[in-house]
Amino acid sequence: MVLYNITVNIDSDQEEEFIAWMKQEYLSRVMQTGLFYEKRFFRLLQEDNGNGVNFSAQFLAENLEDVEFFQERYAAVLSEIIKEKFGSQFVSFRSVLESVD
Repeated sequence: MVLYNITVNIDSDQEEEFIAWMKQEYLSRVMQTGLFYEKRFFRLLQEDNGNGVNFSAQFLAENLEDVEFFQERYAAVLSEIIKEKFGSQFVSFRSVLESVD
């Protein structure tokens, strides 16, 4: 199992709109690629002494090849969509984790 994680810090003023948009638009678009079998969406509870609110969108894939294909084919397009929607009101980074169970 491989986890593709997107961590986002969004301005507090945009929190409600961001949550709604992620649930209605972004998460489903990622899942529609067919490369992930499960999605999870979290608000981080610990503050990092910065401004904004932190979220984690997590997608589970069967293997690294599916994640790499997603990154090559879809990630840039989806990244542009969120940039168009929220502009400079957010920052994000992505990470890929492998289960060691």
